[in-house]
Amino acid sequence: MKTFGKSHKLDNVCYDIRGPVMDAASEMEARGETILKLNIGNPAYFGFKAPDNVINMIENSLPDTEGYSDSKGLKSAREAIVRYCKKKNIPNVGLNDVYTGNGVSELITMSMQGLLDNGDEILVPSPDYPLWTASVTLAGGTAVHYICDEKAHWYPDLEDMEKKITGRTKGIVVINPNNPTGSLYPKEVLQGIAELARKYGLILFADEIYDRLVMDGKVHTALASLAPDLLTVSFNGLSKSHLIAGYRCGWMCLCGDKSKAKGYIEGINLLSAMRLCSNVPAQSVIPTALDDKNNSEDILKPGGRIYSQREYIYNRLNSIPGISAQKPDAAFYVFPKMDERFGIKDDEKFALDFLREKHILITHGGGFHWEKPNHFRIVYLPELDVLKEACDRMEEFFTSYRQ
Repeated sequence: MKTFGKSHKLDNVCYDIRGPVMDAASEMEARGETILKLNIGNPAYFGFKAPDNVINMIENSLPDTEGYSDSKGLKSAREAIVRYCKKKNIPNVGLNDVYTGNGVSELITMSMQGLLDNGDEILVPSPDYPLWTASVTLAGGTAVHYICDEKAHWYPDLEDMEKKITGRTKGIVVINPNNPTGSLYPKEVLQGIAELARKYGLILFADEIYDRLVMDGKVHTALASLAPDLLTVSFNGLSKSHLIAGYRCGWMCLCGDKSKAKGYIEGINLLSAMRLCSNVPAQSVIPTALDDKNNSEDILKPGGRIYSQREYIYNRLNSIPGISAQKPDAAFYVFPKMDERFGIKDDEKFALDFLREKHILITHGGGFHWEKPNHFRIVYLPELDVLKEACDRMEEFFTSYRQ
């Protein structure tokens, strides 16, 4: 088992989170053109409302949350997160192992900055949530992408993962449920990943922000629950499950065996203290949100809004000649494939052409570090009539599009 130390320097790395497609969309909007944005998982943009009890809680807590909290977060919030970890069978999580954040994004960056030195490597999925690759790079490390296999329902390819482990590898990132594919990984796959981490002495980074947005009666398994003998850094939050992305309410937990990670934990504690604390009013809603029933359950069942929109987008995409898609198990993303008939060599150009011709903003597969120019991501949060209009335009576009 490796001993994990803390990082001592950052590279001045610029990561472009916009690019020409987003810039073109902004220019079109500035001219007064209407853009349908299927590129970002922001529930409020598509008319979803936060639960009343969450809104009431943040309103009532405002007079008592005007000052800084402990750098790791309010005690009440962290206690609720510890209870949630126990519910998910996540081992060895105490009050001091929990860090609240201004969304999970801040904590992902913190987790990498506290670990990586120049030349260190982290295994990151392809396709990925691109902030992971950006955070690894910003911390001076190298993101090495392992393949998720579309033919195997987008599950991680364990053989490919093992081939990419070197003496410089520090950890493995697992995004489950996955963004951008919507795939939910079965226990056997997660056990295989844990075994690789065990074999090579690696930290597991479990991004599980969508664990309460699972459909079809399937059950999410927390990666840390399968690896009590390993250090797992687990990430979660309320942005998606409780439809409050703007509140910026996430958390990170250090789970399992922390005995050889003293230096890393010291680094995380220092970085946490440097930013003083996360949004205190947002922290105040965590106990209410986690201790109540899952507010997303109804929209995920047959007849519910997310379920119905998932069914529609999956069936409609697969009815368009040259387009195919795996059915998502969770979240609200689908990652369709374009076949060779369209002659696409540059998927960013495709996204730009589609935007300019049909006024629909999607994200090209390369934005998720998918190397082949044959995929794109759709956020299927819009209501059915809007999705139908979007798919009508898409089908018309692909009828004649050749690059």
